[in-house]
Amino acid sequence: MAFKLVALVAIVAAASAGVSAQVHHHGYPSGPVYAHAPAPVYAKAVVKGVDAEYDPHPQYSFSYDVHDDHTGDIKSQQESRDGDVVHGSYSLIEADGTRRVVEYTADPHSGFNAVVHKEGKPVHAPVVAKYAPAPVKYAHAPVYSHAPIPYAGYHH
Repeated sequence: MAFKLVALVAIVAAASAGVSAQVHHHGYPSGPVYAHAPAPVYAKAVVKGVDAEYDPHPQYSFSYDVHDDHTGDIKSQQESRDGDVVHGSYSLIEADGTRRVVEYTADPHSGFNAVVHKEGKPVHAPVVAKYAPAPVKYAHAPVYSHAPIPYAGYHH
């Protein structure tokens, strides 16, 4: 009974819906609109003054050391400044095992000057013998020749 009621409601709904009218617009889309761009507006730059204190006799001193056995990175640096004169040095272990030490000085009269020292004896890595594979010998299989296939004609 419920199915009959649902079917009846569906038929009534379909009958009352009707046919929707299709709207047709005949025409062309409008073309592009041309206009002048507005003039750019510029704002004045904001000028900020920073009052930094000037130190007529600057002084600093720093140093650091790196010693990493895992990567082999061993180096150090120290530097100090007293007014316009800078003294410093740095050292590092080079690939050949020697230690390079650079001592430098910079001042307004002489400019930058560096003196380089090497300490220790270079240790070169042992030469690795080159091993080349033995040449490959090719052994070809013997070639067998076959007799041609005899022509078998059509027999009755």
